[in-house]
Amino acid sequence: MKLLLINEVCGIGSTGKICVRIAEEYEKKGYKCKIAYGRDGNVPEQYREYAVRIGGSLSVRLHALKTRLFDAHGFGSYFATKRFLRWADKYDPDILWLHNLHGYYINIELLFRWIKSRPDMKVKWTLHDCWAFTGHCSHFTVARCGRWKKQCFDCPQKKEYPKSIVFDNSYYNYKRKKRAFKGVNDLTVITPSKWLAGLVKKSFLKEYKVEVQHNTINSSVFKPTESDFREKYGLKEKKIVLGVSNIWNGRKGYYDFIKLSKMLDDKYKIVLVGLSEKQLNEVPKSIIGISRTKDQKELAAIYTAADVFLNLTYEDNYPTVNLEAQACGTPVITYRTGGSPESVPEENVVNVGDISSVRERIGAILKC
Repeated sequence: MKLLLINEVCGIGSTGKICVRIAEEYEKKGYKCKIAYGRDGNVPEQYREYAVRIGGSLSVRLHALKTRLFDAHGFGSYFATKRFLRWADKYDPDILWLHNLHGYYINIELLFRWIKSRPDMKVKWTLHDCWAFTGHCSHFTVARCGRWKKQCFDCPQKKEYPKSIVFDNSYYNYKRKKRAFKGVNDLTVITPSKWLAGLVKKSFLKEYKVEVQHNTINSSVFKPTESDFREKYGLKEKKIVLGVSNIWNGRKGYYDFIKLSKMLDDKYKIVLVGLSEKQLNEVPKSIIGISRTKDQKELAAIYTAADVFLNLTYEDNYPTVNLEAQACGTPVITYRTGGSPESVPEENVVNVGDISSVRERIGAILKC
């Protein structure tokens, strides 16, 4: 039996790590497993046996250019996808498990035409965001847009990922996605949160069975981990308020952390992990900025050192950072948005943007 997973990355990032965990689980069941991926990024050595690259850096850049100019994300990478599907035909998977199909690496119309030509193949599709059923965006909570329910047009988020700087093609993208994605013989949509499952049932994907499977983490890594983090940063006597993200921007709560830093007295210290070089130079002195950690064990040590973890995201599906922090023994406070509250005690969920309530909840948890 053979399993083929498709995702933008392999072995890195949250979705790439999820894919390799699935491959390892199925390998234990006796399956041969491959993970087809398209984006640049070094596949960790221990996962290279699974990895099959779709196209290359040039095809990704050309797909991104097509998106920037014509708002045609998912409709580039024609020849890269054709070559990949010839390989996939020879591999002949019994199960196809799709993950992120956005990321400038695969042509969704060619892919689903191939899928429909194989009616006996079992297909699973884990959605990590909303891109599959919109004409452009991956999230629409902040924009408060509901056009995806019937027909996208005049997209208010044209300049958000996947960014288009010229045309708004959301009307036709929606129609093409709907035509491509509907009509697969044996497809199950999997969502990590009940929130996203509810949205899928209101979208054009509602013809498919929908299952909720919460994201998991590697509990052998994310566990209470001793380190010299407090000593290294001079925080032995401080209450550490931690935030972690791969990319920090307004939607991830970056500016809310800055506001919060002005409301906390000097017995607290905010630590943000994952800042860009520019942000490291700009972040206020009231915040300790750290770039991306070198590995997950280092991140587990930082989670453990913190007194409370804040997830101030404005839109998300089922963020694994909540799970990671709690697995390391650190309580989590999050905004009431998307699927983020599903993994956090109700008393630690506050309304989006309510910094005063965040401050009060920190005090209640830490008894300060």
